[in-house]
Formats: sequence, C-alpha cells, structure tokens
Amino acid sequence: MNYLAHLHLGGERPEQLLGSLYGDFVKGPLAGQWPAPIEASIRLHRRIDVFTDAHPVIVAARARFPAARRRYAGILIDLFFDHCLALHWQHFAEQSLDEFTGQVYRVLAAEPALPPRLALIAPRMAAQDWLGSYRDFAVLEQVLRGMQRRLSRPEGLDGALAELDALYQPLSEDFLAFYPQLQAAVERLREV
Repeated sequence: MNYLAHLHLGGERPEQLLGSLYGDFVKGPLAGQWPAPIEASIRLHRRIDVFTDAHPVIVAARARFPAARRRYAGILIDLFFDHCLALHWQHFAEQSLDEFTGQVYRVLAAEPALPPRLALIAPRMAAQDWLGSYRDFAVLEQVLRGMQRRLSRPEGLDGALAELDALYQPLSEDFLAFYPQLQAAVERLREV
C-alpha cells in the first residue's frame, strides 16, 4: 500500500495519521524516539505491508507483470492501488476524499517535528494535493518520475505507466477483491 491507503487504514486521530505516513520515512527499530501512539501506527504500517506482500491476491497481481518488471511490481501495485482507492473512495470511507486529504494536510502542517524527508515533501504534498490527485491515472506518470529519481536503477521503471495501463482492468479487479480483506484485517493487525 502507498500513502493514501496507509492513511485511510491507520486511524483518524492526528498521531495515527502521522504514524501511518512515518512508516515510509522511519526505518529500523522503534526505541521511543516518537510518542507511543505514533510508534504504534508505524508498527501497524509495517504489519499492513507484510500482510499485503504475502496475500494471495497480491502475489497473483505481481505475477501479471513481465518477469523483467517483477522486481518493481510491488511498487507499481502500491501506487496503482492508491489510484484505485482514490477513484473508489466513496465505497470505502464515509468522509469525502477531499475532506480526508484536507485533514491529513492540516495535521502535517501542525506537526513541528516530522521526519526530515517527510518535512521536505509535506508542503508540496499539500500544495499539489498529492493524495487527492491519485484519482487521475495520468498523475501516476509524475509519481513514477519522482520514484525514478530515488532509485539506484531508475531505468527499471521505464515504460511502467504503459504496463499499468495495459493491466488496468485486472489490477482494478485485484484491488476490489483485496482492499476489503485488508480493511477487515486491520483491527487484528493493530493488536498484534
């Protein structure tokens, strides 16, 4: 799962929203450097990733990609599933996507001690409405370019948008089959 899904699944309280995002920015053991509720949300983020990576629907979705792309298939599925979540948001949440993303951006703006890399991107994330923009498939091209800048082998994502486009229908079906199962598993994962 990518940013939007982790935020949606992590809980509504500010510390839950923060920890849901911190999971992508805080690595290694958690030793009390963050408040306990934030660390609990980071742990949930990590459990969601483990659950997702091992789930049969996700294993099958990764297999849809050509062998040469499979190394990056998990990244592409995470990104595509955020697109699907944004597109089908009304089926999975009571609050509108715009209300939800506005809440996230306010929480980020009010937090003075974000992890360094998140502190750098949070203002752009809000100004450009990264989370809400996932509704538009074309935006994924910009996101992929940003990901390529952070990879040691950026050429591994060359042509990825065309592959996602070709796999749009089956991956959408995978999302609709998987996400309700993930939602149902979150409470159990929260208590592990």
